[in-house]
Amino acid sequence: MSLERSAERDAALAAMLPHVPRLGWGVPALRAGLAATGGNPDAAAWLFPRGAVGMVEAWADLADREMAARAAARNIGALRVPQRIRALIALRLEQQAPHKEAVRRALALLALPWNAPAAARATARTVDAMWLAAGDSSADISFYTRRATLAGVFAATLAFWMQDPDPEMEATLAFLDRRLEDVARLNRPRRKPPGPGNPGPGNPSPGNPSPGNPGPGNSGSGGAGLNGAGLGDPHPAA
Repeated sequence: MSLERSAERDAALAAMLPHVPRLGWGVPALRAGLAATGGNPDAAAWLFPRGAVGMVEAWADLADREMAARAAARNIGALRVPQRIRALIALRLEQQAPHKEAVRRALALLALPWNAPAAARATARTVDAMWLAAGDSSADISFYTRRATLAGVFAATLAFWMQDPDPEMEATLAFLDRRLEDVARLNRPRRKPPGPGNPGPGNPSPGNPSPGNPGPGNSGSGGAGLNGAGLGDPHPAA
């Protein structure tokens, strides 16, 4: 489902946010916001015809665009890809911090079973926006695996952040670092113990690649970080 974007909708979302903690996501908060900013409260009827869920989806999309703009201003392209992903998630949480109760109400609304499609769409847009801001240009199966992996990391970090009262987010960022390291660990190649048919790193063979003998299909350039189907460089240097 395509998502309508307009300056009027973006302005209406910004106007209603201060009223969401008290009134929740819906027409009352939107009308209150429009009235408070000199807008026409009756515009609520046509700005978001899908109601509260449409407002939440549109707000998530607006947050995605603001996150990408802030990331570009901070020149995160100078970082390696895993650090870019970390910076993007941190940016997203920082910009949502003043509206934490609105986030809480949005998550509660999207958690309702009948809103599962909207929740999936919002998550897909967010992780796609993060990967695009991180410079991902993959067009193979890794396009999907990277986004699925990031969706899990972001969802877990968001849930932790919702319970973290620290405005500096130190515990949340430490949690995020652990999740990124978990993904990196899963994507590191596992070494088999030496044995028959597996001479080990000290005695490489064509069938047993090692750092000095990469073998066919293995450039030997693995290394630390989140590679493969994880959150690593889409096109690592040779």
